[in-house]
Amino acid sequence: MPAERTTGATPGPDADGEARGVYGIRLRGIGGANELLVDADRRWPTMSVVSTVRESEPVEERVTDTHADLNLKTGGRVSVDREGGLAEFVVPRPLSDEELIHPYLAPVASVMAHWLRRPCFHAGAFISGGGAWALAGDREAGKSSLLAWLALHGHAVLADDIVVLEDSNAFAGPRSIDLRSDAAAHLEAGRGIGVVGARARWRVALSTIPSQVPFRGWIFLSWGSAVEAESLAGPERLVRLLGQRTLRIVPHDPAMHLALAALPAWEVRRPKDWRLVGEVAERLLDLTSSAS
Repeated sequence: MPAERTTGATPGPDADGEARGVYGIRLRGIGGANELLVDADRRWPTMSVVSTVRESEPVEERVTDTHADLNLKTGGRVSVDREGGLAEFVVPRPLSDEELIHPYLAPVASVMAHWLRRPCFHAGAFISGGGAWALAGDREAGKSSLLAWLALHGHAVLADDIVVLEDSNAFAGPRSIDLRSDAAAHLEAGRGIGVVGARARWRVALSTIPSQVPFRGWIFLSWGSAVEAESLAGPERLVRLLGQRTLRIVPHDPAMHLALAALPAWEVRRPKDWRLVGEVAERLLDLTSSAS
């Protein structure tokens, strides 16, 4: 068994007075990848992050009002202590600060969002017409490749993996998108960072953006025989967005999801053809800019 080794929990991004974070959380202990963070509002809650290298058995998952224990799909676990402002990852190998911020921080942000009564969804997001649009879909639905195309063509991307909302705003996620090998090859983009989480990743850096922007609505991706968009009715919007919640526990305020379901939403279908990525991305921009 490897010796136990803990990193993090040292003065982090805000040690010199500068507050940095993502997902509406100020972060401490992972200042080695400051370029992935954005300027943080000092009213945001602060979370210290540590990573301990130790073999561990799966835990019984739970989320209470003050504590959470979650298993990681790639092995290990994370515990989040609300009162102590501490997230501890127990993992079989060391994690870099870059890995901790993206993708490992997502479950911590999901728990914090639940505690803070912030709706949180499995989705990416881009900015169009001055507001953020969530881009959702099943695993391997092509969300990250479309977001990368937008970023590579000068359009602002808010988040790659989860979208955290508060009131009428969406919070910025880490300043990177992770692609699979085929997407990286087609887009001719991305820096290979090896296997992180459950798969090999090619990382595309994102430009810095405001820490939060107005939230406008939803795009749900699916595969089809042609590039086409269909506006979704209110009840269908609610079903779709509830299916993308990051934590499948009863929300504090279900009415918030009803309000989110009242926002514009489309299903965008397209064939599995890399040559159409640009056309689909332009269609997203057309839909969202005209609705803003």
